[in-house]
Amino acid sequence: MIVICGATATGKSRLALELAKRLKSVILSADSRQVYREFNIGTAKPTSLEQELVSHYLIDICTPTEIMTVADYQEQAQAIIQFPFLLVSQDTPLLLVGGTGLYIHGITRGIKIPKVPRNTELRTQLKSMDQTQLYMILQQVDPIATGKIHPNDRLRTIRALEVFYVTGYPISMQQGENPPTFPILHVGLDCDAVSINRRITERTQCMIANGLVAEVEDLCVKYGVNLSLLNTLGYREIKQYLNGEISLKQAEEKIIIHTRQFAKRQRTWFRANSEVEWFGADTPDLLDSVWQRIQDFILTT
Repeated sequence: MIVICGATATGKSRLALELAKRLKSVILSADSRQVYREFNIGTAKPTSLEQELVSHYLIDICTPTEIMTVADYQEQAQAIIQFPFLLVSQDTPLLLVGGTGLYIHGITRGIKIPKVPRNTELRTQLKSMDQTQLYMILQQVDPIATGKIHPNDRLRTIRALEVFYVTGYPISMQQGENPPTFPILHVGLDCDAVSINRRITERTQCMIANGLVAEVEDLCVKYGVNLSLLNTLGYREIKQYLNGEISLKQAEEKIIIHTRQFAKRQRTWFRANSEVEWFGADTPDLLDSVWQRIQDFILTT
C-alpha cells in the first residue's frame, strides 16, 4: 500500500491521480467528509471526470443523515483491502489518500476501535456533570484509560464512559493495534506557510466560483439547517452568509482563516508520524521524485 497524506490543499489528490494512472491502480479515499453523498464542492471531492480516469473507493458511501464513525470506515476499507485482486492485479499497490489521520491510522496501524455508536441520552446525562466528576468516575471504572486521557480532555472522557456504560467493558480493554502484514510506504506532502496560504486562498475562491453557495443552499433546503455536517468547515461559513449574518466576502475570509488553522493541526498530526517520508508539494519534479521512490519500494518489498 502507498499512503499519500498531508495537510489540506497540498495537492494530495492531484498527485495520487497521476500515480494511480501510472500504476494502473485505484484510490481509497481517507477523508472523513468525502464519505458523504451530496457534499461535493466544499469537501474538494474528486470530480466525475477524475473518478472516470481512476476508480475511487470509500467516497459517497453514506447519506448526510448517517454518522460514519472511524470504526465504520475501517470496516468498509478493510473489506476492500482484503480482496485487492478484485480491483487490480495481485502485485499492484493500492493508494490510500487523504488528510484524515485517524482514518489512515485505522488502516495502516490496525487500531482497534470499539464499535459503539453515540448514545445521545447517555451523553446528555454525562454532559450535565462537570469534568472533575466525570474523570473521577473514569478513574474508578477504567484507571488504564485515565493514564492516556488528560484530566481536562472532556470529549475523550465522555467517550470512554460512554463505551463503558454501553458495553459493560472498559474502553482500554477494547483498544490496541493489529497492524497489517503487507508493506506500506508513507508519502507526505508539505510546503511552507506562504505557499499553503496561497493554495488555501485559491482553492476557497475556486469553490465559491464553482457553486459552493448553491450547494449549501440546496443542502439546507433538503436536510435542514441543523444538519451536523453543515456546521463543518466551509459549509458553516456559507450558512452564516445565507442567514444574512455576514457578507459573502466575509464568509470567504472566514473559510480561509479556518482552513489555515485546520491545515496547521493536520500538519502537526502527520509530522508526529516518523514513518512518513516528506516531499515538497511545490517541487518541480515532485511526481518523478515520488514515482522513483515508489519504484524502489516495490523492488525491495
